Amino acid sequence: MGARIAVIEDQPEIRQLIRMTLEFGDFELSEAENADIGWSKIQQHTPDLVLLDVMMPGSMDGLEMCRRLRAQPATAQVPVILLTARGQQRDIEAGREAGADSYLTKPFSPMELLDRIAALLGGSSAR
Repeated sequence: MGARIAVIEDQPEIRQLIRMTLEFGDFELSEAENADIGWSKIQQHTPDLVLLDVMMPGSMDGLEMCRRLRAQPATAQVPVILLTARGQQRDIEAGREAGADSYLTKPFSPMELLDRIAALLGGSSAR
């Protein structure tokens, strides 16, 4: 099996779009509808990359989860792509300050998502 990707997104239709985009690549997906469930899954099985929504229900949002991932030795180097409807410069800067490697604004292009994943996983194209 290929790269393990954790998809943490509260909107089922966005998770489905990501699943459909990645289904032909060599990926193993783990999905969670909020950061609390996603955090628990990541503690059990460290992914190779995290796709993380910024605004979610639960005890932490995506920015807080990104900070926690960076604070733990096991996940400090795992690439994180933030997904959000908020694309203003201050939002992008907040994501970078939290430790995100990349930032995609919804709605995003499936090809752009594949390109970002490939770039962060060492250039192996997902296409």
